[in-house]
Order: sequence, then C-alpha cells, then structure tokens
Amino acid sequence: MIDVYASFADLAAQEIEGLHYQIHIIDRDARTLILAPHGGHIEPGTLQIGKALAGDCYSFYGFESLEKRLRTASLHITSSRFDEPRALELLHRADLAISVHGRKDKEDADAIWVGGLHERLRDRLVLFFNDAAIPAKAVGAGHSLSGRDPKNICNRGRFGAGVQFEIPARLRQKLVIEQKLLSQFTEILHHALQQEPLALE
Repeated sequence: MIDVYASFADLAAQEIEGLHYQIHIIDRDARTLILAPHGGHIEPGTLQIGKALAGDCYSFYGFESLEKRLRTASLHITSSRFDEPRALELLHRADLAISVHGRKDKEDADAIWVGGLHERLRDRLVLFFNDAAIPAKAVGAGHSLSGRDPKNICNRGRFGAGVQFEIPARLRQKLVIEQKLLSQFTEILHHALQQEPLALE
C-alpha cells in the first residue's frame, strides 16, 4: 500500500507534533544510532525495543504515532524516504545506523529478519541470535524487506551501510513484556558491535 505521506514535510503540513505524533531523541553523541522510525501505533513495540537497544551506550531516535489509524491514514513514511530533519541530523553525526521495524507474522512468525548493507555485522548478528535460540535470518538482495536501498534510513550513517531489524508482531509483544528476553536481545547487539573491527564505539 502506498504511504499517505511521501516525505516528512508533507506529514508535518497536516499533522501536529504532540497531538498526532511525538519525536523521541536521546543524543549521546555516539558513533552508533538506533532508530525506530515507525513507533507507536504504526509498528507497535518498536519504540520500546529501540530505546532498550540503545541502552546507556548509543544514541536513539524514535518517531511515535500517537493515534491508532487505518493503514490508509497511517503516519508511516517508508524508510527510503524518511527525512525528518532531527533524524537526519543525528545520522550525519553517526557512523552506523541500526533501525528497528515491525512486520506481520505471516510467512515467518518467529524469526527476526536482519537486513541492511552492512553484511558482515548482519551475518554476525544472525549467528549470535541463533546461538542464543532467538530465531533470525539474513535477508538480502531481492527480498522485499532487505533494507538494501542506499537511501534506506539504516544505510544513511557515515559508513553508508547499516543494519535493519524486521521483527514479527508476536516476538515484539514478547520483547515488550519479557524483560529478560529484551535484555538478552540488547546484550547480543552490544556484543556484536563490540566485535566490529572498525571499533564502532
């Protein structure tokens, strides 16, 4: 389905910040930025998961829809066109971006789909998740949710290559409810980042 708004400028001309949507920013001047561009009622749970993944180490950006709407009136802006100015400013100062998204359970109700142009980090994360009994799959070229468009928000840090998580609805619900599982998810991400040879932090 085509988005209602093709850009943030289009959205901001019709919607009111603080009433229809909210922007969340934790700026730690870190080299890694965690983003949840479809938080709140767009892809429920992604805002909370993204904040947890940022922890005390990384910067965080979240866009939260404050109203539950039909898809035909959604505040969803696809990741390759997400151009909210505060998000872009954070991206310009970050080497690496990692975006958190939600998807439907159909096709594969259990696994995190891990995409983006940073293939080495993507593959390491998939390995670490599966070793921890959290199902994960690498998605690449040709997949509809691969996150490989250079304009995708996850690839707009200074490295020009990032990682995208597509988390099914059922797992998002569990991550929000089960603190132990969310902590495990966070630890896996931080461990993978610490092993990056480019020393992202």
